[in-house]
Amino acid sequence: MSDIRNGDSLPVDPADLPYVFANAFNTQDIELLDALFEPEAMHVVRPGQTSSGARRRALLPTVVRDRIPITVLLRQVYAVGDTALLINDYVHDGVGPDGAHVHTEGTATDIARRGADGYWRYLISNPSGTT
Repeated sequence: MSDIRNGDSLPVDPADLPYVFANAFNTQDIELLDALFEPEAMHVVRPGQTSSGARRRALLPTVVRDRIPITVLLRQVYAVGDTALLINDYVHDGVGPDGAHVHTEGTATDIARRGADGYWRYLISNPSGTT
């Protein structure tokens, strides 16, 4: 694994993808967040509800605006060729827009793909994991 965990570059190692995502999310870097997803990528909003493509991109500013900072810990990464399965734990912990303390945690199960440019991007982002 490279030392990209606190950087803002696109990852060349699939194991770095969750850390680059967390940094972009926490700094509300919408441009980098969008660049971390394939154009047609799907985000599982909650089990049974997804957004993809232009709709997913349009929702990015709303997604990060009121969110609590995130930390991630990669549990497992399995890569075959240009496809990878990422399983990582995440925690949102902080003060919400209403001033109340918020603590949410879970395990995400994501699929990533290495593009022709050598960078890894999410193809399916599923923060709900197996729930």
